[in-house]
Formats: sequence, C-alpha cells, structure tokens
Amino acid sequence: MSKNWTKETFTLNTGAKIPAVGLGTWQSKPNEVRDAVKAALLAGYRHIDTALAYGNENEVGQGIKDSGVPREEIWITTKLDNTWHHRVEEGITSSLKSLGTDYVDLYLVHWPSSTDPEDLKKHLPDWDFIKTWQEMQKLPASGRVKNIGVSNFAIKNLEKLLNHESTKTVPAVNQVELHPNNPSPKLLDYCKEKGIHATAYSCLGSTNSPLASDKTLAKIAEQKGKTTAQVLLMWGLQRGSSVIPKSVTAGRIEANFQLDGWSLTDEEMKTLSSLPDRFKVCGDSWLPIKVFFGDDEA
Repeated sequence: MSKNWTKETFTLNTGAKIPAVGLGTWQSKPNEVRDAVKAALLAGYRHIDTALAYGNENEVGQGIKDSGVPREEIWITTKLDNTWHHRVEEGITSSLKSLGTDYVDLYLVHWPSSTDPEDLKKHLPDWDFIKTWQEMQKLPASGRVKNIGVSNFAIKNLEKLLNHESTKTVPAVNQVELHPNNPSPKLLDYCKEKGIHATAYSCLGSTNSPLASDKTLAKIAEQKGKTTAQVLLMWGLQRGSSVIPKSVTAGRIEANFQLDGWSLTDEEMKTLSSLPDRFKVCGDSWLPIKVFFGDDEA
C-alpha cells in the first residue's frame, strides 16, 4: 500500500512523532549546509539531522532561520560527541548555542565510545556509555531535550545498556547505518522488540558502495521509473525505519523527497534485502574500542 511518506511520522516510545524522511548533513561542506537545509525545508522536509562532531550545527541553525519555517514545525536531531561523554550538560549547551534554538527534539549519544579528549586513541578509564546514559536521562526534565536516544549501538551494547540497573529510560531511537549492503535485520528486529525506533543513516550507501553499480537495484529503479536513491529510501521506509538521506544539491534534495503515492512490492523488497554484497560506510577502526561485533546481520 502506497503512503504519502513526506507527511508520515513514526511514533516513538515517548509518544513523540518523528518525521519519516529527513535531511542528513554529515560530510556536507561549509557554506553548502546552510543552503541545503533551507532548500530541504522549502521542499517540505521537516526533520534535519546534525551532530556536534560534524562541525556544522551553526550553519544548520542559519539554514533553518533562512527557510522561514517556524521552529515548532521542525524536528531537529543532534548528537553528543565521543569526547564529551563525561560532559553531557556542556555538550547539549554547546549544541543549542550553535543551533540557535532553545531545545532539540532528539539528542543522541553519537557512538558508544567515551573517547579521551586528550588522546583520541584512548578510551576514558573511568567512564563508559552507561555513565553517559545516566547523564542523558536527566536532560528531558529541563525541556531542552524532548527525546533521548543512541546511535551506532549494536545488539550487544543495547543489551548492556538496557540490562543495567541505572537505565530508567529506554532510548527512543537508535540511529544506525542501514541499506541493502548493510541491512542488519537482527538489529532491526531487536530494536522493534524493545520499542526502539531505528533511523537509517547512509541509507543510500555511498559513492564507494557496491550499491552505486548494483544491476539488480538499477533494474528495479528502471521498472519503477524512479531513481535508485528513491528506491533505496522506499526500501528503508517500508522496513519501518525513518531515513535521513544526505545531499547538498537542491535538485537531488527535492528528488529524494518524491516518495508519495508509490511503493515497492513484497517481491522487490525481498530482492533488495537479499543482495549478497556487504559494505559498511562507517566502521569502528578509528575508535579506541570496538563497537560492532558482526551480530546484527542475519
């Protein structure tokens, strides 16, 4: 059944409604982000995703103002950087100041790594994401953060978090890399079971991904009269995840939003979910600790 995905939302375990489609801003260059955010909001997007680590929160905030779209109509997601795990309060204060807003709709722990700010190759000896979450749980009471969640959490780390006695709040969202070359069905099932909504980043793969030249994907797109990007976004949405495609080109931003009134068949969904290639845009080799364990796939 086809839906008008551009108006659809997913209801989180807090009762809040996250827009199904948003704009990702990772790796968007300076001066491009501001225009991209404005273009997206004018095209009808209502979810903008950023992070302290991207170094572009200020521009994202400017793009939101440029658009003229009222703040209360926009869902803003940002993230706590790895080197700020022991400074959650400072982290959110910094992000709000950069974004030029009084609150964010969703604040995520960007990675389950409490990295030592003095040495990025080291993990803080006396701090881990359990302690980070204890601090995160305090934020919604202030009204400056409406919902809290995590990002890049594998089943193993979610189990660790959810089973800890100090965890009173189940994360509303787990933002993870999801595309047909990294479908993570087990992780998706686990999140659904625990009432955690999954947001898909790198949902179009990337320029280096096998998806860019995948003939099966290209054939489905051709048969549908859609772009491969549109097909990939629809695949993500029909699996129950929100999607945050990144683009800085106005034309592509608009094309990625043309998701209303059509759908993929069960057969097409199955075909895409069965692509044999495996590819991760974001691994964990740059982190001081391992955060992916290969247990999230089939």
